Amino acid sequence: MLKMLVLFYAACILFLQSLSNTPSSSSSSETALPVTAVPQQEEEVKEQEGNVYALELERWHIYNDNSHPTETTDGLNQALQWAHDQGYTVFRVPAGTYLIAKGQNGTIDPHGRINMVSDMTFELDDQAVIQKETNGFQDYSTLHLGVGVKNAVIKGGTYRGDRDTHDYSSGGTHESGYGVLFQGAIDSRIDGVKTYNFTGDGLCVGGGGDFMQDVYEAGFETGGVDETGDLVNDASQIRTKVSYAITHPTFDLTHTLIVDNGSKLPHEYDLFFYRGDGSFLSHVKQQSQGKYVSIPDGAKAVRLTFKGQTQSGQYVEIWNRVQSTNVTVQNSESSFNRRQGLTINGGKNILVEHNSFHDIGGSNGTAPMAGIDVEGGAGDNGNINENVKIRNNAFYNNTRYDLILYDGSDALVENNHLASKGAIGLAVSDPFTGAVIKDNHFDGTTIHASHDVSFIGNTMNDAMTHFDGTHINIQGMVFTNALLSISSLTPYGVTASDIQINITDPAADAGLTIWKNPVHLTNVTIQGAPKLRAVTGEALEGNIFDNLKVIGYNATYGIDLPPGTYNHCVFEAPEGKGVEGPALVNGNTYLFNGCTIKGNGLRADHALLDFTIRNSSFAISGNKSAIAVHAAKSVKIIDNTLEAMSLSADYPAAVIALNDLWQKDKPSDILQAIITGNTIRTNRAAAGISSLYAGVGAGPYTIENNTLYNAKLQLKSNDVRGNNSEK
Repeated sequence: MLKMLVLFYAACILFLQSLSNTPSSSSSSETALPVTAVPQQEEEVKEQEGNVYALELERWHIYNDNSHPTETTDGLNQALQWAHDQGYTVFRVPAGTYLIAKGQNGTIDPHGRINMVSDMTFELDDQAVIQKETNGFQDYSTLHLGVGVKNAVIKGGTYRGDRDTHDYSSGGTHESGYGVLFQGAIDSRIDGVKTYNFTGDGLCVGGGGDFMQDVYEAGFETGGVDETGDLVNDASQIRTKVSYAITHPTFDLTHTLIVDNGSKLPHEYDLFFYRGDGSFLSHVKQQSQGKYVSIPDGAKAVRLTFKGQTQSGQYVEIWNRVQSTNVTVQNSESSFNRRQGLTINGGKNILVEHNSFHDIGGSNGTAPMAGIDVEGGAGDNGNINENVKIRNNAFYNNTRYDLILYDGSDALVENNHLASKGAIGLAVSDPFTGAVIKDNHFDGTTIHASHDVSFIGNTMNDAMTHFDGTHINIQGMVFTNALLSISSLTPYGVTASDIQINITDPAADAGLTIWKNPVHLTNVTIQGAPKLRAVTGEALEGNIFDNLKVIGYNATYGIDLPPGTYNHCVFEAPEGKGVEGPALVNGNTYLFNGCTIKGNGLRADHALLDFTIRNSSFAISGNKSAIAVHAAKSVKIIDNTLEAMSLSADYPAAVIALNDLWQKDKPSDILQAIITGNTIRTNRAAAGISSLYAGVGAGPYTIENNTLYNAKLQLKSNDVRGNNSEK
């Protein structure tokens, strides 16, 4: 009996405590509140874990029937804050649809969103939907993690936007309607979440809480600061007239500052830090605008100096931008949003893995319409992105892009499947540096890379590359029915090695093409016949091709080789499928060292061509020349082995032909030729070296030290000949 009384007394105390923690009833509505009982099993889990709060809808005036947005939003925020204050670390939301109020002024209205707290997991039931109330705002958020929120986890459930019912009549892009928005959150995670149908982005991980100090023309004076922090006269320098406080609370989160957007000032500057009592602490010199600078411990103020003289219109800004730091987005899905699946615009140490981003953009989408866009707008008073890892994600059915690296530094993009057919799978822009793209599959999606990117072990099919910038290196990439297109902005700004291009579709525009500036390529193999030419290029001086192999190309069109040096290259025609081979039809210089040409021969035809081939071998099938020169400024054929063992009995082709019978009565356009040290074998008597039809006015060519088996010399009378052997 006594035991039962004790238990009854304890139950009464718990009941009274729960009443004391319950907010007063709202007088704004008398509609009956939904009652969602907490299952007994869930209560037992709560008791066992001790830190899980199962949301009580009636207690907090929350509706789970897609109604009462104001009451529901306020109730969720009150319950979250209460759970945090009580020491709970998991906040569980039961099944149902929760309508989040549109608020009064979009993103900045805390009553128009769920405001996440620190040290909490916000966990939705699998059947729970957080629905944004339809509105006409240019921007809004649905769940918000603000500056300084730490150790938060957004887990499970669905977040749904108002894309289909949104009022777009005010004009503008309406591109900033967010599902889950991080603005300066730290050590936090999104896990197993679905977001879709937002007017902007399903997910956004970015910066917030800006502090800015303007320094206008009147804030500068002539003079410098010495090594001890004292002001000194120096006509070659400019300094700020005062030291500026760096005591805003956000500095405690970042311990950094940024000097940016200078006008009529040098890009580099020096900083001098002072303690709270005004005494000098330390300095850092030759810093670049737009970069984070670490603030030393104990610093409360900073003064700037620049080289130069004061002048009208000088201006600079001192910023603190709180990056979302150490954030993971995993096991989630973001789809059918107008702008992005995920935007990273002010993140540091961001990991995005095991997610899917699909069906972004669509008929009323807004640019850029990407699965992921890493874009902080750092050059336009935006945020800085640093150290982003994007791996093991799936992209498909996105309208324009799968992934954009627009600005920031240091990204690893690894093991992703980028499959939005016909779209851009990856775009890396000039403002982004230090990107590594590794082991990804570009499945029908193109690559646009402008600057400072390393590609390692990637595959591509049914698409093409646009490698346009400087400091781009491609290693170990496999293409299938795809085009490797390189347009380097500077000489050798793009390098590539260990490349395999497999062409199995005869209708494919596939192979290799080189434009704008020379490149250095090593170990590139192209196998198969495309729709047209497997290799093409602009007339660029200085390309270097080491171990280029082109096998089974389209012999109807041949290969249009760009000028350059070809070391140990192989060109092998398919059997019986055309007569065209490697063609030198551009001006400038070609040098072939130790190359192998099989099947169809090499054709040279340009009045400004400077062509040398040495230590190479030819094995020609059919009744074709190994080397046919129709026009050239200079030809040097030295120390090669040439075999033509299938020449026809009637009109056998000359193995080395300097023009042909049809050109003999025209002015000669082969200005110089040296043919020496070659070994020529034919299956029957034929012209091994022919200059007889070089044309009217052809000068003397040098034909010396060649050995011919079955073949004969067929030379002009003015050629210089010596020590040739016919066997």
